[in-house]
Amino acid sequence: MARPLFDDGFRENFRELLAWRRDVRSFRPDPLPDGLLEELLGLTRLAPSVGLSEPWRFVHVRGKRTREEIRAEFERSNAEALSGYEGSRAALYSRLKLAGLDCCPVQLAVFADRATSKGHGLGRRTMPEMLEYSVIGAIHILWLAARAHGVGMGWVSILDPERVSITLEVPADWRLVAYLCLGYPEEESTTPALQQAGWETRDGQSTLLLER
Repeated sequence: MARPLFDDGFRENFRELLAWRRDVRSFRPDPLPDGLLEELLGLTRLAPSVGLSEPWRFVHVRGKRTREEIRAEFERSNAEALSGYEGSRAALYSRLKLAGLDCCPVQLAVFADRATSKGHGLGRRTMPEMLEYSVIGAIHILWLAARAHGVGMGWVSILDPERVSITLEVPADWRLVAYLCLGYPEEESTTPALQQAGWETRDGQSTLLLER
């Protein structure tokens, strides 16, 4: 099989895709077209994984009661996080929109199956966390693939993993890596939302590279 040629135009488009990949918190309620979610998840199988273990496990959270329980867990964790800030930083934190749980059409919980026998343990003896890193690789592919279809994604990390696992009734050996919201963004921008809100800025410097 001849390898494809990726020209300057493709590389520029890829750079634009990276720039427009944003952590989205505000979504339109419009549903995704039929079959698109399955297509996007199918692309995650192209992600690298330690020992070819493919340890990612996706849970499509659709039930109204289940979503309400996840929303309540976010509120609990968010209040706890707020208590760790003081003064102007606490005031700013309280104004941030940190999740799109109320309006996104798709919610996915993504787990690493730590008990998987696939891959026969290759590459995991000294770095067992490679299972979780493999799942993160799959998530990033999902993020870029979604953006290529005009779909935004938000990563909700203000949740207790054990509580989420109990709510979703998943196997004990599954470890939560990400809780994702997907849908069409209300607004589009290449500037990170946290930068727009004044929480933090990118330093604009080159990637740190050490030489030894």
